[in-house]
Amino acid sequence: MGPSQLSRRNLLAAGGAAGALVAAGPAAHADGSEDGGGRDGRGGRRLRTGFDRLAAGGYAPLAGQRVGVVTNPTGVTSAVRHVVDVMHGDDRVDLTAVFGPEHGFRGTAQAGGSEGRYDDPATGLPVYDTYQKSGRPLADVFTASGVDTVVFDIQDAGARFYTYIWTLFDCMESAALARKRFVVLDRPNPITGRAALGPVLDPRFASFVGRRPISQVHGMTVAELALLFNGEFLAEGPVELEVVRMSGWRRSDFFDASGLPWVPPSPNMPTPETALVYAGTCLFEGTQASEGRGTTRPFELLGAPGVDWRWAEAANGLGLPGVRFREAHFAPTFSKHQGKTVGGVQVHVHDRASFDPVRTGIGLLVTARRAWREFAWLATNPTWIDKLTGSTTVRTMVDAGAGTDEIVGAWQTELAAFRAVRKRYLRY
Repeated sequence: MGPSQLSRRNLLAAGGAAGALVAAGPAAHADGSEDGGGRDGRGGRRLRTGFDRLAAGGYAPLAGQRVGVVTNPTGVTSAVRHVVDVMHGDDRVDLTAVFGPEHGFRGTAQAGGSEGRYDDPATGLPVYDTYQKSGRPLADVFTASGVDTVVFDIQDAGARFYTYIWTLFDCMESAALARKRFVVLDRPNPITGRAALGPVLDPRFASFVGRRPISQVHGMTVAELALLFNGEFLAEGPVELEVVRMSGWRRSDFFDASGLPWVPPSPNMPTPETALVYAGTCLFEGTQASEGRGTTRPFELLGAPGVDWRWAEAANGLGLPGVRFREAHFAPTFSKHQGKTVGGVQVHVHDRASFDPVRTGIGLLVTARRAWREFAWLATNPTWIDKLTGSTTVRTMVDAGAGTDEIVGAWQTELAAFRAVRKRYLRY
């Protein structure tokens, strides 16, 4: 099923409590707390996250509810206090549980790991593990926790294969099964909400790095994605959903315009600049080349044994907008090629407004194959690249020697169809 076959359910016509949806409008409450949002240094514009506005409004959507929060270390206020700690100390909200995603609630686990079930030492709250749980098993976790409302507050990175948006999706589906309310607190898309880019997932390749047919760069906030998921994709029908929007955010904003603190949402996402290139260079997870894990510049450094200056030269020769490539040599301290000195490139974005991460990722795959004689897909999982890109198209076209423009052109029809669906759920 391609994007043109996406469900067109009209959420507002669904009716009933289970289909009800409320999207908070512009900020209506004065914010006198310390958690009042960031300032844009360019003009003093103030951004309030969904949590900021929820707290400023006295937690009205949570009144009389036993509340559980799906969150991780990114769930912080502008004063760098965790929202769990803030709510736990506030009598206006009955916080009774925390749900941890991949990497865990406190963020101690590496990729592909979680922290398991435990009681949080700081608050005493039970922490439940959601990682690799979905459907009825996750619904049973929500039921066992005793909560009435599940709140989601996690910073996304803007790419389809960043798993927190699928934690959101799984939690929404399971909350519908468990008949729980669901509230999404919005945060900025760090790489802007300007456009959807890249190939759209073929549902036959669905996995935890892509459950449903959206584009590789979705250009949406988590609240907008929640609206999209609820309107198009939930197998059990819409969950009772409320989203609390931000105020002061513009679709053209990169993360630094928010004035908010950046907390790494996962161990290999140390800066907003990482998120910008990750949306394209994460494709190298599907190759034998290092994607920079085990260095201080993950996803900016790419390399493998036997690669030399020719890759950087070939990549620069593509004339990709907003980016240049430097010959680089590094020795990853863990992950692929651990302890070995490898050659490759460092990605330097010099004009982020014109930079296209997906085109850049494809251009790097094309030039790597031409400049590196031993280029190969990931030996332990040769079709992992298909999960990341959403189909066999990229892999087979790269193997056939296709150029960057030809490969990017291959997904434009499906991308246009997704953009038409996406447009209905944009709220900023």
